[in-house]
Amino acid sequence: MEYFQKDIETISRDKLLALQETRLITSLKAAANTPFYAKKYADSGVSTGDITTIDAFRKLPFTTKDDLRLSYPNGMCAIPDEDIVRMHASSGTTGKPTVIFHSAHDIDVWTDLVARSLFMAGMRKRDVFQNMMTYGLFTGGLGLHYGAERLGMMVIPASSGNTKRQIDLMTDFHTTAMHITPSYALHFAEEVVAHGFDPKDLGLKFAVMGAEPYSLATAKKIEAAFGVQVFNCYGLSEMNGPAVAFECPVKNGMHIWEDSYFVEIINPETLKPANPGEKGELVLTTINRTAMPIIRYRTKDLTMLYEETCACGRTHKRIERILGRTDDMLIISGVNVFPSQIEHVLMEIPEVGNNYQIVLTREGHLDKMLVKVELYEKIFKGDLSQLHTIQKKIEHELKSALLISPRVKLTEPGEIPPSTGKAKRVDDQRGSF
Repeated sequence: MEYFQKDIETISRDKLLALQETRLITSLKAAANTPFYAKKYADSGVSTGDITTIDAFRKLPFTTKDDLRLSYPNGMCAIPDEDIVRMHASSGTTGKPTVIFHSAHDIDVWTDLVARSLFMAGMRKRDVFQNMMTYGLFTGGLGLHYGAERLGMMVIPASSGNTKRQIDLMTDFHTTAMHITPSYALHFAEEVVAHGFDPKDLGLKFAVMGAEPYSLATAKKIEAAFGVQVFNCYGLSEMNGPAVAFECPVKNGMHIWEDSYFVEIINPETLKPANPGEKGELVLTTINRTAMPIIRYRTKDLTMLYEETCACGRTHKRIERILGRTDDMLIISGVNVFPSQIEHVLMEIPEVGNNYQIVLTREGHLDKMLVKVELYEKIFKGDLSQLHTIQKKIEHELKSALLISPRVKLTEPGEIPPSTGKAKRVDDQRGSF
């Protein structure tokens, strides 16, 4: 089916702002009825009845990831439990995840946004879409899966890993589009060659890439390796997931779908609006989600906003590719990890001492995590089998909490240099790619 939604994608700015204002007020009223926002606004002295314009809306307090943690499990839910059709979860700063609920309406809107994005990039019903992202509580797999199906493409839910199987699926079913993390795409290209294939001979035309930041040079390298067009996709689970913003064929920033999200860029230090064209923190508000509206969410992602109309003719504003973050969140092979999560796990294990360090490296094009853990001195008097058991126990607990598999190295007390100031827990040796 054709999925160019001309009326909304090329809507005039005046009409788009009017639509946003209407949806903002509706979302705000829904949020104010939730336990979390009712208390937040009462504590802030905010009367939602006074919020009738976008200018007034900007006076509302921000929402943070910590707020989502504090509202766990359903303090931000605005609809009855029986009207919820799906939940997704992502890493929180402690052992608890941040949970997002969806109604049938929300899934339908999200699916539309993904289909709109894929069509904008050039994909059509005749294409075959191989989804090489992890399925499950994370949003990347299912989000793109549903959107590609809505566009009419045949979807291959391959998930991640198993290079030989990925190659076989591509050659047997004539895959033309893949959804993949940039780090795995680089690794996959090398593995394809190692299996005796030229990546260009796979017949791919499109690569949708997201989940982790990457440079324009990396995109060009992947395009050259596979002979594809790479399209940048931005999203976060708090705002549904992938296709909050998406690159068009002009490739000068990503269109952020303003009929579903209200966009602000703020100075992360002063919390005041950034000047036009100035880099700042992206703040987003859901304006077309019923189950769990989130108001003025500080994404911690640093970017800038392009105000001028894109050469493609779409009127929705564009954001630059993500330039960095304002917090200590790590992105490891597409998975969000906070050092505090690791600390939370380690400090629950009685054999672990007081010091640890997270070492991040890149082997080939894949991220690797090593967690160095000091043990109590009395533990190091045990035999090797006891130490091996402890190591495997720590690795298991970390994998259960993080959904990735770090290696663990046990160290003697004092082997990790103590810090005289703020502890330097992370040694990121990956550089940029």
